[in-house]
Amino acid sequence: MFALSSTALLGLTLLASPTDATEQVPLPTCEVGTRYIELTADAPSKTPEVCIRPDLTITLLFDAKLARVEVEGRERFRRVKVVDDTLVLVASEALHDGERVRVTVYFEDGAAPTSATFMLVVHPSQAERQVEVSRHERTLASLRQGEQQARADVQQCREEKARLQAECSRQVGLTGLIESGWLDEKDIVAKVLKKLTQHPGDSLVMRRAISYRAVGPEGQGRVAVKVELLNTGTVAWTPTGAALVGAKREALTGLTMWPLDPITPGKYGSITVEMDAAESEARGTFTLKLWAEEAGAGGVNLDGVTFP
Repeated sequence: MFALSSTALLGLTLLASPTDATEQVPLPTCEVGTRYIELTADAPSKTPEVCIRPDLTITLLFDAKLARVEVEGRERFRRVKVVDDTLVLVASEALHDGERVRVTVYFEDGAAPTSATFMLVVHPSQAERQVEVSRHERTLASLRQGEQQARADVQQCREEKARLQAECSRQVGLTGLIESGWLDEKDIVAKVLKKLTQHPGDSLVMRRAISYRAVGPEGQGRVAVKVELLNTGTVAWTPTGAALVGAKREALTGLTMWPLDPITPGKYGSITVEMDAAESEARGTFTLKLWAEEAGAGGVNLDGVTFP
């Protein structure tokens, strides 16, 4: 470990957006809380997409009993269980980030629509745990629950906006770091990550990686990891998402990423991923995932990330 200079500290201000490293089309937005899907008798213009993660249970609740269920690659699921109007799925490690699995359910009552198809999308860091599917108008209680969830999401966005505005209004540069309590005798510690391993098929090759930890006032903290990558692919790679996933598959939230400049084929580029983490948090070993949305761009997965 070594102390990071004050100049290097100035680079830890970032932005982010989660998606998948190997996926070549944009991933769906993963909803927090209960997801509601309404079906119509007419064929839907687009198959509903649902976020899943290996080893995490997802429960789909329907408004009628199910006659049967068809799951592509059923052998890659640890559990596929149907009980009356409920379908429970648990994906296994055989499913990888970016994969899509089609699931079709058939209703017992014969009412239109008689079946429904969903696309389960393996997301690198997020999963929807409960989905309620209705072929009729939603109940008043269901609508109220959805409204409450929407209000909670809006409030969270407002709080995040206020936090960012407060940060932007403060003194910048070294003075800002000193006045905000982020630069004192503790300084910032960092270490070179020498034992990282990559996944086969990554389109970027890591040349160097350094992780950082800063302890701020009142128990606050930040961690970051900076990686230098070589684009070995044939198309420019523009980072659009990042995730840090722990050994128990828990994904650390609040990640930011910078810069968002493209790395052209055959060239090197650096990316820093940062997140909030108190001094006791972000301990253990993580996998860093970086990805782009461009077709054929691919991404990189680095195992063995640790913080000082």
